[in-house]
Amino acid sequence: MATVESDHARAAEHAPAHPGTDDGPPPVVTVRGATATLGARPVLRGVDLTVRRGEVVALLGANGSGKSTAVRSVIGQVPLSDGEISLFGTPLRRFRAWRRVGYVPQRTTAASGVPATVREVVSSGRLSRTSPLRLGWPTRADRAAVQRAIELVGLGDRARDSVGALSGGQHQRVLIARALASEPELLIMDEPMAGVDLASQDILAATLREQVAAGATVLLVLHELGPLEPLIDRAVVLRDGCVMHDGPPPKAVGQHALPGHDHVHPHAAGEPLRTGLLT
Repeated sequence: MATVESDHARAAEHAPAHPGTDDGPPPVVTVRGATATLGARPVLRGVDLTVRRGEVVALLGANGSGKSTAVRSVIGQVPLSDGEISLFGTPLRRFRAWRRVGYVPQRTTAASGVPATVREVVSSGRLSRTSPLRLGWPTRADRAAVQRAIELVGLGDRARDSVGALSGGQHQRVLIARALASEPELLIMDEPMAGVDLASQDILAATLREQVAAGATVLLVLHELGPLEPLIDRAVVLRDGCVMHDGPPPKAVGQHALPGHDHVHPHAAGEPLRTGLLT
């Protein structure tokens, strides 16, 4: 616990006292008035979000609250019908430096049904840093980054194994290693702990601690905080596509605090925060 707390304290030292000040570099993620629909259903309703360099921010809320849509809009997978998003101070429509961003989607099969080894899947995470002139020719730095990522998630002894032989939790660890292989400054993770066994949760928490201690900025979608709670600097609670809370992680209450339940937070039943109050 002392290690977790000390890592958390070091990360907090690099974060500004208030996430909306204009001092220092631009925010890593800026979302203003984000509105999105899936089909005819509104999913995001004027969401504002700021993530500063070195922060660990968790998006919380019940199923269907808009958490995954929010992070998918940040990486351009879900277009906005209104609002704007910037990464590292650059509007998303002009952002090209994707090597600075690592993304871990909701739990899925690491190789998407294609026969591949752990090393091959993780190596694909280096493509954003690879020049078109040397595709297929990994450098020493590429190989070192891939090996480091595999070892970080505790799969050093499985690097040559087929991902088809791995457990669900190990699949998730491969996806995280793939994101880490690009050595990103911003790590975006969508429900990284969902359906993952306890041993893998502990390994993933340790991996994230190391990234935070090294100065990474992290945006997480979480169903429950679990072993990641000591790392979280700020929580943004969504309900029906609106931000209900932006601040210290609120505590789940009653039966919703139990593992396996949708977490209903104290702020989730209130009025949405007004645009402009989240900066």
